[in-house]
Amino acid sequence: MIALLVGAVAAVIGAEWPRLSARFGNEARERRERARRKSQLKLLRTETEEFAASVERDLDQLPTIEETDRKS
Repeated sequence: MIALLVGAVAAVIGAEWPRLSARFGNEARERRERARRKSQLKLLRTETEEFAASVERDLDQLPTIEETDRKS
C-alpha cells in the first residue's frame, strides 16, 4: 500500500512539475526580482516638457511667408 501511495504521489508531482517550476523555480524568482526593480523606476516628465518647449521655440523662430509677401 505504501509503495502504491508513493507511486501515486510521484506521478502527481511528475505531472504537475512544469506548473510548479513555473511558480517556484528560478524563472519565477527572476521575474519577481525584475518586477521589484521595475517598480522602483520613476518616469521623468520634466524632460518631455522641456523638449516640447524647445520644439515650440524652434517653430516660433522659423521664417514664414505672410499673405502680403505673396501678393507682391
